[in-house]
Amino acid sequence: MKSFTRSALRCLGLSFAGLLLAGCQALNHPPPVDIAQPTAVRVLPRQAPVAANGAIYQAGQYRPLFEDYRARMVGDTLTVAIVERVSASQTSNSSVNKKGDMEGAVTALPAFKPSAFNRASAAGSSANTFTGKGSTDTANNFNGTIHATVIEVLANGHLVIAGEKQIGVNANVDVLRFSGEVDPLMIQPGNVVASAQIANARIEHRGRGQAAEAQGIGWLSRVFLSLAPF
Repeated sequence: MKSFTRSALRCLGLSFAGLLLAGCQALNHPPPVDIAQPTAVRVLPRQAPVAANGAIYQAGQYRPLFEDYRARMVGDTLTVAIVERVSASQTSNSSVNKKGDMEGAVTALPAFKPSAFNRASAAGSSANTFTGKGSTDTANNFNGTIHATVIEVLANGHLVIAGEKQIGVNANVDVLRFSGEVDPLMIQPGNVVASAQIANARIEHRGRGQAAEAQGIGWLSRVFLSLAPF
C-alpha cells in the first residue's frame, strides 16, 4: 500500500511539473505575426506543351529576351529590401481650475440689540484644481534584406511573396520571416523591391534559444504583475 501511495504521489508530482513547464512556456509565448504560408514552394514540373497550334510561341512559357529578369511566376524569387521607419509622437495637456468664496452676516433685527449679532456671520470658500499631462513617443527602425519566393499570382497580376531566413550560431537561432503583396511595376532593376512598396507586409524578426529565453518573464513574476492592484 505504501509503495502504491509513493508511486501515485510520484506520478502526481511529475504531472504537476509537466503542467508547470507547459504553463511557463505558454506565458512566455511571443505574440504571433500573420505571415503568409507557405514561405517556400516547389514548382511543379512543366508538362510538355501540346502542339495543337503548330506555333513556336507558347504563352505559358514566354520569357522576354531583351529585358531585365523580374519575378512574375510562382516559384520565382526576388530580393526584398526591408527599410521600415515608423515614428509617432503625441502630447496632451489639460488644466481645470475652479474657486468660489461666500460670506454672510446679520447686522440687525427688530427687538434685538445690535451687539447680539457680533458673531452672527458665516463665511465659506471652495477650490478645485485639476492638472493632467500625457505624452507618447514611438520609434521603430528596421533595415535588412531577404530573398522571397512568389507563392501565388493574383488575378490582377500582383504577386504574393513569402520568405524565411534562419541563422544559427551556437545555441541561438535568428529567424527573419517576411510576406506581402507586390505590384510587378514596383520591382526595380536587379529584381529588387522595397518593403515600403509592398502591400500587406508582414515582418517577423525573432530569436530562438538561450538568448530569447533569458528575456522572458518568469511565471511567478507574471502572476504578481497581473494580480498587483497598483
